[in-house]
Amino acid sequence: MIAIYKGDVVTVHYSGKREVTLTRKDLVELVKMKDIQHDNIIHFMGACVETDRICYITQYCARGSLQDVLADGQSSIDWTFKLSFTTDLSKGMNYLHKSFIELHGRLNSNVCMIDNRWVLKVSGFGLSTFKLDVREEKPGESFYRDLLWTAPEHLMSPSSSGSQKGDVYSFAIIVYEILYKDFPYHTTNLDYKDIITRIMESQDGPLRPELSPLDDADANPAILNLVTQCWDEDPNVRPSFDVIEKTVKKFHTGKNDSIVDSMLKKLEKYANNLEMIVEQRTEELVEEKRKTDLLLNSMLPPFIADELKAGRKVEPKMYQSASVYFSDIVGFTTLSSQSTPMQIVDLLNDLYGAFDDTISRHNVYKVETIGDAYMVVSGLPQVTERHVVEICNMALDLLGIVKTFKIRHRPEMTLMLRIGIHSGPCAAGVVGHTMPRYCLFGDTVNTASRMESTGEALKIHLSTPARDQLLQFPGYVIELRGLTELKGKGTMITYWLLRKDPTETTSE
Repeated sequence: MIAIYKGDVVTVHYSGKREVTLTRKDLVELVKMKDIQHDNIIHFMGACVETDRICYITQYCARGSLQDVLADGQSSIDWTFKLSFTTDLSKGMNYLHKSFIELHGRLNSNVCMIDNRWVLKVSGFGLSTFKLDVREEKPGESFYRDLLWTAPEHLMSPSSSGSQKGDVYSFAIIVYEILYKDFPYHTTNLDYKDIITRIMESQDGPLRPELSPLDDADANPAILNLVTQCWDEDPNVRPSFDVIEKTVKKFHTGKNDSIVDSMLKKLEKYANNLEMIVEQRTEELVEEKRKTDLLLNSMLPPFIADELKAGRKVEPKMYQSASVYFSDIVGFTTLSSQSTPMQIVDLLNDLYGAFDDTISRHNVYKVETIGDAYMVVSGLPQVTERHVVEICNMALDLLGIVKTFKIRHRPEMTLMLRIGIHSGPCAAGVVGHTMPRYCLFGDTVNTASRMESTGEALKIHLSTPARDQLLQFPGYVIELRGLTELKGKGTMITYWLLRKDPTETTSE
């Protein structure tokens, strides 16, 4: 666990024991542990022996364990990093062996921690009073997995607490992981228990991870000889960490690059392409924003969309005069029953695609489509005195499209479009948060809907207010229909809009 101790981030290691009794020897060890100071050793900061809080705290390393870093497929670890980790590990273990600790006993890649400066620090040593004995664990996959770093002589002597030569063997396994960025024995088809058995029995020679030629061109192949020597079956052949540290230092000959230098070179390399990458990402962002704006503007009026994107609330507004268009297809229910759902989808997609292309040439706003119903308004949200002209011109164009429109699965059939238009005051506003819609409200909308439902196929039905406003603009041929019963509205004198012909005067 991670915690804050005296203002610093620390790692908390819980014991797993219910109680701990500290002897004088344990207390002396705790004092000495706090005195251990080395760049490649995790700093011990204190311990707690309260019931159910038995733990000790150490320095926190932001990048986690070496095992985690090596397993991260996104991290790029070149020879400079590998050699630096190996050097840090040899220095830390050499210091540890010369300290009062004398040996680690449980060295593996999971106790090698990496701080935010990419420095490797050894942890997991000492403090045996606070740790559960792995020999008490019930043998299972994780039990045998943790033994992969254990020297053969200690595998055959379970009661052994380890040795300095055993630490050297563990060091060799860890260096193998660093060099190949792979878990030890990953090339074998054996499970962990079989691997441990083979190591202990040494049949057909000692079993060790396979050392293949190093891929990195900068790598010094001599390091493989060091690894081979460090995991030798005979503990006496294995070198001490004093010798190992000096040997690893020779691998730096002619190489003055540190991890910082290596990272600066990489940053310089990336910086050369950074401008191009940023430009490319910016173009992609602009394109995505354009697509988003296009989609949003198809759902809402542009200025409404801009207000919502800016985080401002759009208040509903009352418009004194607007013209509303309604249309539907006569006999659509019968046609639907005689067609498949996909044929109806294709029909409406083709028809409304043609409608949408047409209305884009007029100063109108499509409010919505519900099934075969099509609703359009002019005069809002963009105010114009010519709203009835815009709606009527659009209605004539749409009527012309329908008369020549071919249904894919019924080419012999003509769509019977019925159109109603009414003008008057209207309220409009955005409704909803999850899927906001720009909606119209008021009696004008209801009357326009009634004009459509009481109209006739392939005709444009005008209310008296719409006709009166249209008379202000010459060139439209209008015919009196007479008194028409509108559901919920009573009777009203209505008209047919026949055509637009500038050479003729308006007639009734």
